[in-house]
Amino acid sequence: WDANGLGLQAFGGEDYCRVVIQYPSDTVSKWTDPKTGESEGLAFEFNLCEAVASWEQVRNSTTILTKEYIDALPNGWEEYAWRRINKGILLNKCKNRTLCMEKLSLVLPDTSPYVPQQFGSCAVVGNSGDLLKTKFGDEIDSYDVVIRENGAPVQNYTEYVGEKSTFRLLNRGSAKALDKVVELDETKKEALIVKTTIHDVMNKMIRELPITNPVYLMLGTSFGSSAKGTGLKALEFALSICDSVDMYGFTVDPGYKEWTRYFSESRKGHTPLHGRAYYQMMECLGLVKIHSPMRGDPGRVVKWLPTKDIIEAARVASEKLLKRPGAGSVDPLRTCTMIKKRKNGKAPNRSGLRDA
Repeated sequence: WDANGLGLQAFGGEDYCRVVIQYPSDTVSKWTDPKTGESEGLAFEFNLCEAVASWEQVRNSTTILTKEYIDALPNGWEEYAWRRINKGILLNKCKNRTLCMEKLSLVLPDTSPYVPQQFGSCAVVGNSGDLLKTKFGDEIDSYDVVIRENGAPVQNYTEYVGEKSTFRLLNRGSAKALDKVVELDETKKEALIVKTTIHDVMNKMIRELPITNPVYLMLGTSFGSSAKGTGLKALEFALSICDSVDMYGFTVDPGYKEWTRYFSESRKGHTPLHGRAYYQMMECLGLVKIHSPMRGDPGRVVKWLPTKDIIEAARVASEKLLKRPGAGSVDPLRTCTMIKKRKNGKAPNRSGLRDA
Protein backbone atom coordinates (compact mmCIF):
# COMPACT_ATOMS: atom_id res chain seq x y z
CA TRP A 1 0.00 0.00 0.00
CA ASP A 2 2.98 2.33 0.36
CA ALA A 3 2.99 2.60 -3.43
CA ASN A 4 -0.24 4.56 -3.20
CA GLY A 5 1.26 7.08 -0.81
CA LEU A 6 -1.03 6.03 2.03
CA GLY A 7 1.70 5.71 4.63
CA LEU A 8 0.17 2.72 6.42
CA GLN A 9 1.53 -0.78 5.96
CA ALA A 10 -0.56 -3.89 5.37
CA PHE A 11 0.62 -7.36 6.38
CA GLY A 12 -1.02 -10.55 5.17
CA GLY A 13 -0.60 -14.15 6.25
CA GLU A 14 -1.59 -17.67 5.34
CA ASP A 15 -5.27 -16.75 5.67
CA TYR A 16 -6.17 -14.86 2.49
CA CYS A 17 -8.97 -13.06 4.28
CA ARG A 18 -6.91 -11.62 7.12
CA VAL A 19 -4.89 -8.42 6.93
CA VAL A 20 -3.18 -6.34 9.62
CA ILE A 21 -2.89 -2.59 9.01
CA GLN A 22 -0.08 -0.88 10.88
CA TYR A 23 0.39 2.83 11.64
CA PRO A 24 3.92 4.31 11.70
CA SER A 25 5.57 3.75 15.08
CA ASP A 26 5.79 7.49 15.78
CA THR A 27 2.00 7.98 15.55
CA VAL A 28 0.66 9.42 18.79
CA SER A 29 -2.38 7.55 20.11
CA LYS A 30 -4.56 10.00 22.03
CA TRP A 31 -7.71 7.93 22.55
CA THR A 32 -7.97 5.76 25.65
CA ASP A 33 -10.55 3.11 26.42
CA PRO A 34 -12.82 4.55 29.17
CA LYS A 35 -13.21 1.07 30.70
CA THR A 36 -9.60 -0.13 30.72
CA GLY A 37 -7.69 3.15 30.46
CA GLU A 38 -5.51 1.63 27.73
CA SER A 39 -4.42 3.72 24.74
CA GLU A 40 -5.65 2.76 21.30
CA GLY A 41 -3.19 0.52 19.50
CA LEU A 42 -1.38 1.21 16.24
CA ALA A 43 -2.15 -2.12 14.50
CA PHE A 44 -5.56 -3.44 13.49
CA GLU A 45 -6.67 -6.73 11.97
CA PHE A 46 -9.46 -6.77 9.38
CA ASN A 47 -11.23 -9.47 7.42
CA LEU A 48 -10.90 -8.54 3.75
CA CYS A 49 -13.39 -11.19 2.65
CA GLU A 50 -16.07 -9.82 4.97
CA ALA A 51 -15.32 -6.30 3.78
CA VAL A 52 -15.51 -7.12 0.06
CA ALA A 53 -18.67 -9.21 0.36
CA SER A 54 -20.46 -6.77 2.68
CA TRP A 55 -19.64 -3.63 0.71
CA GLU A 56 -20.64 -5.21 -2.61
CA GLN A 57 -23.96 -6.05 -0.98
CA VAL A 58 -24.31 -2.43 0.12
CA ARG A 59 -23.62 -1.22 -3.41
CA ASN A 60 -26.57 -3.28 -4.66
CA SER A 61 -29.06 -2.57 -1.89
CA THR A 62 -31.19 0.21 -0.48
CA THR A 63 -30.30 1.56 2.95
CA ILE A 64 -33.60 3.35 3.65
CA LEU A 65 -36.13 1.68 5.92
CA THR A 66 -39.44 1.18 4.07
CA LYS A 67 -42.86 -0.27 4.76
CA GLU A 68 -42.14 -2.68 1.93
CA TYR A 69 -39.10 -3.98 3.83
CA ILE A 70 -40.95 -4.46 7.13
CA ASP A 71 -43.90 -6.18 5.41
CA ALA A 72 -41.55 -8.58 3.62
CA LEU A 73 -39.73 -9.68 6.78
CA PRO A 74 -41.10 -12.73 8.59
CA ASN A 75 -42.98 -11.17 11.53
CA GLY A 76 -41.48 -7.85 10.49
CA TRP A 77 -43.75 -5.70 12.65
CA GLU A 78 -43.62 -7.99 15.69
CA GLU A 79 -39.87 -8.68 15.63
CA TYR A 80 -38.30 -5.63 13.95
CA ALA A 81 -40.46 -2.50 13.54
CA TRP A 82 -40.89 -1.79 17.24
CA ARG A 83 -37.10 -1.78 17.67
CA ARG A 84 -36.87 1.27 15.38
CA ILE A 85 -39.10 3.29 17.71
CA ASN A 86 -37.65 4.95 20.81
CA LYS A 87 -39.05 3.14 23.87
CA GLY A 88 -40.43 0.54 21.48
CA ILE A 89 -40.33 -2.00 24.27
CA LEU A 90 -43.44 -0.31 25.64
CA LEU A 91 -45.27 -1.08 22.40
CA ASN A 92 -45.34 -4.79 23.26
CA LYS A 93 -43.82 -5.89 19.94
CA CYS A 94 -46.32 -3.87 17.91
CA LYS A 95 -49.33 -5.93 18.91
CA ASN A 96 -51.14 -2.65 18.37
CA ARG A 97 -49.85 -2.28 14.80
CA THR A 98 -51.89 0.88 14.24
CA LEU A 99 -49.99 2.64 17.02
CA CYS A 100 -46.62 1.47 15.68
CA MET A 101 -47.54 2.60 12.18
CA GLU A 102 -48.60 5.98 13.54
CA LYS A 103 -45.22 6.49 15.21
CA LEU A 104 -43.30 5.47 12.07
CA SER A 105 -45.58 7.00 9.45
CA LEU A 106 -43.79 10.34 9.08
CA VAL A 107 -40.46 8.68 8.23
CA LEU A 108 -41.57 5.44 6.56
CA PRO A 109 -42.01 5.55 2.75
CA ASP A 110 -43.84 2.69 1.04
CA THR A 111 -40.82 1.97 -1.16
CA SER A 112 -37.28 3.29 -1.22
CA PRO A 113 -36.88 6.85 -2.56
CA TYR A 114 -33.30 6.03 -3.59
CA VAL A 115 -31.83 3.15 -5.59
CA PRO A 116 -28.25 1.90 -6.26
CA GLN A 117 -26.16 4.17 -8.51
CA GLN A 118 -29.00 6.69 -8.78
CA PHE A 119 -26.44 9.49 -8.51
CA GLY A 120 -23.05 9.99 -10.18
CA SER A 121 -20.29 11.55 -8.07
CA CYS A 122 -20.80 11.98 -4.32
CA ALA A 123 -18.72 13.67 -1.63
CA VAL A 124 -19.01 12.59 2.01
CA VAL A 125 -17.81 15.42 4.24
CA GLY A 126 -16.62 14.58 7.75
CA ASN A 127 -16.07 17.05 10.56
CA SER A 128 -12.29 16.93 11.01
CA GLY A 129 -10.41 20.10 11.89
CA ASP A 130 -8.03 19.29 9.04
CA LEU A 131 -10.59 20.73 6.65
CA LEU A 132 -9.38 24.18 7.74
CA LYS A 133 -5.91 23.41 6.32
CA THR A 134 -7.06 23.16 2.69
CA LYS A 135 -9.77 25.13 0.91
CA PHE A 136 -11.77 22.26 -0.57
CA GLY A 137 -15.05 24.25 -0.67
CA ASP A 138 -15.44 24.77 -4.44
CA GLU A 139 -14.25 21.23 -5.13
CA ILE A 140 -16.83 19.75 -2.74
CA ASP A 141 -19.62 21.81 -4.29
CA SER A 142 -18.76 20.40 -7.74
CA TYR A 143 -20.06 16.92 -6.85
CA ASP A 144 -23.51 15.76 -7.90
CA VAL A 145 -24.35 14.98 -4.27
CA VAL A 146 -22.85 16.18 -0.98
CA ILE A 147 -23.46 14.25 2.25
CA ARG A 148 -22.80 15.87 5.63
CA GLU A 149 -23.02 14.69 9.23
CA ASN A 150 -24.97 15.71 12.33
CA GLY A 151 -24.79 19.43 13.18
CA ALA A 152 -21.80 20.38 11.02
CA PRO A 153 -22.37 23.94 9.71
CA VAL A 154 -21.41 25.42 6.35
CA GLN A 155 -22.01 29.08 7.14
CA ASN A 156 -18.70 30.88 7.79
CA TYR A 157 -16.80 27.81 6.52
CA THR A 158 -17.85 27.63 2.85
CA GLU A 159 -14.34 28.12 1.44
CA TYR A 160 -13.22 25.06 3.40
CA VAL A 161 -16.27 22.75 3.31
CA GLY A 162 -18.49 24.17 0.55
CA GLU A 163 -22.14 25.10 0.91
CA LYS A 164 -23.97 22.41 -1.05
CA SER A 165 -25.77 19.80 1.05
CA THR A 166 -27.99 17.08 -0.38
CA PHE A 167 -28.19 14.65 2.53
CA ARG A 168 -27.33 14.79 6.22
CA LEU A 169 -26.74 11.69 8.39
CA LEU A 170 -27.92 12.13 11.98
CA ASN A 171 -27.14 10.26 15.19
CA ARG A 172 -29.54 10.11 18.12
CA GLY A 173 -28.48 13.41 19.67
CA SER A 174 -28.72 15.39 16.44
CA ALA A 175 -32.05 13.78 15.53
CA LYS A 176 -33.58 14.95 18.81
CA ALA A 177 -32.52 18.50 17.87
CA LEU A 178 -34.10 18.29 14.43
CA ASP A 179 -35.39 21.86 14.65
CA LYS A 180 -31.81 23.16 14.95
CA VAL A 181 -30.47 20.83 12.24
CA VAL A 182 -32.91 22.02 9.57
CA GLU A 183 -31.73 25.59 10.11
CA LEU A 184 -28.29 24.62 8.77
CA ASP A 185 -29.67 24.32 5.22
CA GLU A 186 -31.34 27.50 3.99
CA THR A 187 -32.94 25.71 1.02
CA LYS A 188 -34.89 23.37 3.33
CA LYS A 189 -34.40 20.65 0.72
CA GLU A 190 -31.70 18.66 2.48
CA ALA A 191 -32.85 15.08 3.12
CA LEU A 192 -32.27 13.98 6.71
CA ILE A 193 -31.26 10.35 7.28
CA VAL A 194 -31.56 9.18 10.91
CA LYS A 195 -29.36 6.20 11.76
CA THR A 196 -31.04 5.32 15.07
CA THR A 197 -34.71 5.30 16.07
CA ILE A 198 -37.73 7.54 15.56
CA HIS A 199 -38.43 9.54 18.72
CA ASP A 200 -41.67 11.17 19.85
CA VAL A 201 -39.77 14.48 20.05
CA MET A 202 -38.90 14.13 16.34
CA ASN A 203 -42.46 13.30 15.37
CA LYS A 204 -43.76 16.31 17.25
CA MET A 205 -41.29 18.67 15.57
CA ILE A 206 -42.03 17.26 12.10
CA ARG A 207 -45.77 17.77 12.61
CA GLU A 208 -45.87 21.07 14.48
CA LEU A 209 -43.02 23.25 13.18
CA PRO A 210 -43.54 21.85 10.55
CA ILE A 211 -40.34 20.34 9.17
CA THR A 212 -40.71 20.01 5.41
CA ASN A 213 -37.36 18.34 4.70
CA PRO A 214 -37.60 14.66 3.76
CA VAL A 215 -36.79 12.57 6.87
CA TYR A 216 -36.02 8.85 6.72
CA LEU A 217 -34.66 6.10 8.94
CA MET A 218 -31.54 4.30 7.76
CA LEU A 219 -31.81 0.55 7.46
CA GLY A 220 -28.08 -0.05 7.56
CA THR A 221 -25.69 -2.98 7.55
CA SER A 222 -23.83 -4.37 10.52
CA PHE A 223 -20.04 -4.25 10.17
CA GLY A 224 -19.41 -5.59 13.66
CA SER A 225 -16.46 -3.93 15.37
CA SER A 226 -14.69 -3.09 12.10
CA ALA A 227 -15.52 0.60 12.31
CA LYS A 228 -18.05 2.77 14.07
CA GLY A 229 -19.74 6.13 14.01
CA THR A 230 -21.82 8.38 11.79
CA GLY A 231 -18.96 8.64 9.30
CA LEU A 232 -19.13 4.96 8.42
CA LYS A 233 -22.92 5.13 8.06
CA ALA A 234 -22.56 8.17 5.79
CA LEU A 235 -20.20 6.17 3.58
CA GLU A 236 -22.59 3.22 3.61
CA PHE A 237 -25.45 5.45 2.51
CA ALA A 238 -23.30 7.05 -0.19
CA LEU A 239 -22.13 3.73 -1.60
CA SER A 240 -25.73 2.53 -1.80
CA ILE A 241 -26.83 5.41 -4.05
CA CYS A 242 -23.68 6.76 -5.78
CA ASP A 243 -21.53 5.58 -8.66
CA SER A 244 -18.37 7.05 -7.08
CA VAL A 245 -17.67 8.24 -3.54
CA ASP A 246 -14.99 10.68 -2.34
CA MET A 247 -14.18 11.44 1.31
CA TYR A 248 -13.23 14.79 2.86
CA GLY A 249 -12.57 15.65 6.49
CA PHE A 250 -11.84 12.22 7.94
CA THR A 251 -8.17 12.73 9.06
CA VAL A 252 -7.13 9.39 7.69
CA ASP A 253 -3.42 9.83 7.02
CA PRO A 254 -0.39 9.35 9.29
CA GLY A 255 0.40 12.32 11.49
CA TYR A 256 -2.74 12.06 13.58
CA LYS A 257 -2.31 13.95 16.84
CA GLU A 258 -5.78 14.57 18.23
CA TRP A 259 -9.42 14.44 17.20
CA THR A 260 -10.53 17.94 16.21
CA ARG A 261 -13.62 19.38 14.56
CA TYR A 262 -13.51 22.30 12.15
CA PHE A 263 -16.34 24.16 13.89
CA SER A 264 -15.76 23.54 17.62
CA GLU A 265 -13.27 22.72 20.34
CA SER A 266 -11.20 19.54 20.25
CA ARG A 267 -12.95 16.49 21.60
CA LYS A 268 -12.24 12.82 22.02
CA GLY A 269 -13.59 10.61 19.29
CA HIS A 270 -14.29 6.89 19.46
CA THR A 271 -11.40 4.66 18.33
CA PRO A 272 -10.27 7.19 15.67
CA LEU A 273 -7.18 5.27 14.53
CA HIS A 274 -9.18 2.06 14.14
CA GLY A 275 -11.78 3.80 11.97
CA ARG A 276 -9.21 5.57 9.85
CA ALA A 277 -7.33 2.35 9.18
CA TYR A 278 -10.60 0.84 8.01
CA TYR A 279 -11.24 3.78 5.65
CA GLN A 280 -7.74 3.34 4.29
CA MET A 281 -8.56 -0.29 3.53
CA MET A 282 -11.76 0.83 1.79
CA GLU A 283 -9.76 3.06 -0.53
CA CYS A 284 -7.41 0.25 -1.51
CA LEU A 285 -10.44 -1.93 -2.27
CA GLY A 286 -11.58 0.71 -4.76
CA LEU A 287 -14.65 1.76 -2.75
CA VAL A 288 -13.73 5.39 -2.04
CA LYS A 289 -11.12 8.05 -2.73
CA ILE A 290 -9.70 9.96 0.23
CA HIS A 291 -8.83 13.68 0.09
CA SER A 292 -6.64 15.04 2.86
CA PRO A 293 -4.38 18.08 3.38
CA MET A 294 -1.89 15.69 4.99
CA ARG A 295 -1.02 14.40 1.53
CA GLY A 296 1.51 16.31 -0.51
CA ASP A 297 -0.78 16.19 -3.54
CA PRO A 298 -4.41 16.16 -2.33
CA GLY A 299 -5.65 15.60 -5.87
CA ARG A 300 -3.20 12.84 -6.68
CA VAL A 301 -4.12 9.84 -8.78
CA VAL A 302 -3.82 6.54 -6.95
CA LYS A 303 -1.27 4.43 -8.82
CA TRP A 304 -3.21 1.20 -8.55
CA LEU A 305 -6.80 0.40 -7.75
CA PRO A 306 -8.73 -2.78 -8.59
CA THR A 307 -10.85 -2.80 -11.75
CA LYS A 308 -14.53 -3.69 -11.62
CA ASP A 309 -13.67 -7.15 -12.96
CA ILE A 310 -11.17 -7.68 -10.14
CA ILE A 311 -13.68 -6.43 -7.56
CA GLU A 312 -16.31 -8.81 -8.93
CA ALA A 313 -13.85 -11.72 -8.81
CA ALA A 314 -12.94 -10.77 -5.23
CA ARG A 315 -16.62 -10.67 -4.30
CA VAL A 316 -17.20 -14.16 -5.68
CA ALA A 317 -14.07 -15.55 -4.00
CA SER A 318 -14.93 -13.87 -0.69
CA GLU A 319 -18.46 -15.26 -0.64
CA LYS A 320 -17.15 -18.77 -1.34
CA LEU A 321 -14.51 -18.53 1.39
CA LEU A 322 -17.17 -17.27 3.80
CA LYS A 323 -19.60 -19.97 2.57
CA ARG A 324 -22.40 -17.47 2.10
CA PRO A 325 -25.72 -18.59 0.58
CA GLY A 326 -25.74 -18.06 -3.19
CA ALA A 327 -21.96 -17.55 -3.24
CA GLY A 328 -20.59 -16.85 -6.71
CA SER A 329 -23.94 -16.17 -8.39
CA VAL A 330 -24.11 -13.44 -11.04
CA ASP A 331 -26.69 -11.51 -9.02
CA PRO A 332 -26.41 -12.62 -5.38
CA LEU A 333 -29.36 -10.46 -4.32
CA ARG A 334 -31.82 -11.50 -7.02
CA THR A 335 -33.42 -14.24 -4.95
CA CYS A 336 -34.05 -11.99 -1.96
CA THR A 337 -35.09 -8.72 -3.57
CA MET A 338 -37.97 -6.84 -2.01
CA ILE A 339 -38.14 -4.12 -4.65
CA LYS A 340 -41.42 -4.10 -6.53
CA LYS A 341 -41.46 -3.54 -10.27
CA ARG A 342 -42.26 0.07 -11.11
CA LYS A 343 -43.34 1.79 -14.27
CA ASN A 344 -40.63 3.62 -16.17
CA GLY A 345 -40.23 7.17 -14.97
CA LYS A 346 -42.46 6.66 -11.95
CA ALA A 347 -40.91 7.90 -8.70
CA PRO A 348 -41.10 5.70 -5.60
CA ASN A 349 -43.88 6.57 -3.16
CA ARG A 350 -43.40 8.18 0.22
CA SER A 351 -45.85 8.65 3.02
CA GLY A 352 -48.69 10.98 2.07
CA LEU A 353 -48.99 12.02 5.70
CA ARG A 354 -45.97 14.30 5.23
CA ASP A 355 -47.98 16.29 2.66
CA ALA A 356 -51.23 16.40 4.60
